[in-house]
Amino acid sequence: MVAGDARAVVAIGRQCPETAAWPEDSYARFGELGYRGWVAVAGEAICGFLVARCAAGEAEILNLAVAPERRRQGHARELLLAAMDALKAEGVSEVYLEVRESNAAAQAFYEWAGFGRSGRRPSYYEQPKEDAVCMVYRLAG
Repeated sequence: MVAGDARAVVAIGRQCPETAAWPEDSYARFGELGYRGWVAVAGEAICGFLVARCAAGEAEILNLAVAPERRRQGHARELLLAAMDALKAEGVSEVYLEVRESNAAAQAFYEWAGFGRSGRRPSYYEQPKEDAVCMVYRLAG
């Protein structure tokens, strides 16, 4: 992901109510904010993205979304695998994330990828208010 991808990333985010709604400026400045980002491209168009942040050997996936018309084509899998490889290369040992309790598809996807449930955050999400399921992946050395 580069700063110029911000407009396309926001457009995808608007189509995916399960993602955190960030303003375009946050995506345009993701690098200077200390985030890492990846995009999936189909043809010549961005069709998905993943944003993470790293600190002290740990990472947190903040947003992962694929345009609805491009789902179930492997883009989320490719994004996640690319991010995990890059994070491991940076020395990250654990990757964390939260997912809406009602988002069974996302939970199943992350479990397929090797994430395990590590807890719950009551009333973590707004609009609608909902608990988060916390998940963690421990990267092998």
